[in-house]
Amino acid sequence: MPINSNLNERVVIDNGTLDWQPIPNASVWRKRLYLDGRKEAGVITSIVRFDANSVFHAHGHPDGEEIYVLDGTFSNEHGDYSAGSYLLNPDGHRHAPDSKHGCVIFVRLGQYAGRGREHITLDTGNLHWQPGGIDGITVKRLYAQRGFPERTRLLQFGPDTSPYLHDHPDGEEVYVLKEEFEDEHGCYAMGTWIRNPPGSRHSPFSRTGAVLLVWQPPR
Repeated sequence: MPINSNLNERVVIDNGTLDWQPIPNASVWRKRLYLDGRKEAGVITSIVRFDANSVFHAHGHPDGEEIYVLDGTFSNEHGDYSAGSYLLNPDGHRHAPDSKHGCVIFVRLGQYAGRGREHITLDTGNLHWQPGGIDGITVKRLYAQRGFPERTRLLQFGPDTSPYLHDHPDGEEVYVLKEEFEDEHGCYAMGTWIRNPPGSRHSPFSRTGAVLLVWQPPR
């Protein structure tokens, strides 16, 4: 069954309200936020948990894979990636993930089609916050590549950031990493995933300060 597959609908999910579901691997679990296509090979956005000493079989990712490590250390034969690490594995990349002590990762599968994409690994803790063009907002740019429309970045709201009205002609996805932010539609705590559809408009702000993982999808 598709999950939140109508991209023209606004979706807000607090991942704490979802139950962990087993992946076909005894010690790896997931919470699906978005699924379009086949259960194990479609376009998927999910939160994945590796128990301690988990090992996943070697596999590739047609149309790419994007990972942000939320907690613990995610590993594969290419390295170890602690919380705050960002990875973009392009079409054709293969790996065998594991986690010695357990981890939780945010994963987007099948959403980076096209040969020629860069293979990216970043420790976002080593990146400096840059001015975001709005008072009180700073940004860390994670993925942008000439010839491809997608953009991924971290967005930081300072405490008591004022609302700023703006449009999303192509839509937007947000995952709240720290604290909470608000707009005229509601308040979104840490662990909330929001998908704003193409043509949407809102005025986000934060009383507490917040850090968001933000995706700008293609047209």
